[in-house]
Amino acid sequence: MANLNKVFLIGNLTRDPELRATQGGSNVCKFGLAINRRYTTQQGQQEETTFVDMTAFGRQAEVIQQYCTKGKPLFVEGRLQFSTWETKDGQKRSKLEVIVENFQFLGAGAGAGAQGGGGSMSGGGMARGAPASSGDSGGYGDDDYGADGEIPF
Repeated sequence: MANLNKVFLIGNLTRDPELRATQGGSNVCKFGLAINRRYTTQQGQQEETTFVDMTAFGRQAEVIQQYCTKGKPLFVEGRLQFSTWETKDGQKRSKLEVIVENFQFLGAGAGAGAQGGGGSMSGGGMARGAPASSGDSGGYGDDDYGADGEIPF
């Protein structure tokens, strides 16, 4: 039987992205995304918000940290990852998060993408709407950008 682990989310950042480096020197960016859902019940319009923890790696992590701030809208394509660990006092903890494989800036000032959308970045390099490469955590080089370091949307 085939398996599929793919998530598409549009939401607003719940906090400024936090960029850190692993012991091996890779960049890791953690941030939260709030996704709102509106629906109608017998009591009228209802709204619920789901908060999702996100993790991006490599050059994607750097770009998200540089250009995204709390409250900004973002489209994310990724995969679910479940982690379990034990705290120092022996309690078992678990967490379900999304590993970012592709993202696109949304909203005003996002750049000139297809149909006036935002610029995007996938695991395979800078592209508009390009699918992310399977298993790639975003290996980008400095030559992917213009001489002034700006992202060419």
